[in-house]
Amino acid sequence: MTTQTKQRVAAIQIVSTRDIEANLHEAERLLAEAARQGAKVAVLPENFAVLSTADMIDCGRNEAGDKPVIRNFLSARARKLGIWIVGGSLPVAQRPDGTGIEDRVRATCLVYDDQGQEVGRYDKIHLFDAKVEDAHGQYRESDTFEPGEQVVTIDTPVGKLGMAICYDLRFPELFRALREQGAEWICLPSAFTWQTGDAHWHALIRARAIENQVWVVAPGQGGQNSERRRTYGHTLICDPWGKITAEREEDGPGVITGELDLERLKQVRANMPVWEHRRL
Repeated sequence: MTTQTKQRVAAIQIVSTRDIEANLHEAERLLAEAARQGAKVAVLPENFAVLSTADMIDCGRNEAGDKPVIRNFLSARARKLGIWIVGGSLPVAQRPDGTGIEDRVRATCLVYDDQGQEVGRYDKIHLFDAKVEDAHGQYRESDTFEPGEQVVTIDTPVGKLGMAICYDLRFPELFRALREQGAEWICLPSAFTWQTGDAHWHALIRARAIENQVWVVAPGQGGQNSERRRTYGHTLICDPWGKITAEREEDGPGVITGELDLERLKQVRANMPVWEHRRL
């Protein structure tokens, strides 16, 4: 795929609730805004359509069936708007090889091209099982989700994309593997808790960008999603030198855009060729 040296991407911030229909309506509005602003690729946050754990299994079975609501939504929006969409994450009760999952689902990020064709899939590898000092307290994604195992990169109009989701951010070896596969930019759809985001979000994203000399596009859930859950937001785009080039600093839904400059990427890598300097 031929790419220009500068292409505009959008990162979308949403405050999803348990109302799936309302979540999709909001995503539709924001995707249209991303297209209006000239984005070639728009990236949605984690759990953009389904946030409630109680709804994951049923929804995941539906998405693995013949009439998947969310997958069809993403395909239709990409085709109508003429943009690529990186679909945050949604539950799918089926593995990439087609085998079904009975008691859990995969946290799956799907990529659609501007014709509405599904051209990429990544299943979240690292699952968030942790205690957090918030109203929710205990998070155990492994009770609901089955981990993925494949490192995924795909060609897009804005360069080779490496795929990661939320908690993956804390595992630098995954980002190393994505760079090994030729990633020029990495997406990180997220739903960071407010506490962990306030402590680590910016530091970790900048570190992963600097270490691997890649652009990072990180859309997040951002606001009061429910009585017990507040997400951090701060949807951002970070360049390969660790500079944040665009950020939504306030809570609430919105769109940020920025140009991914592949010439700058090449310059950073040429001036400081850390990849060749590694001693394994």
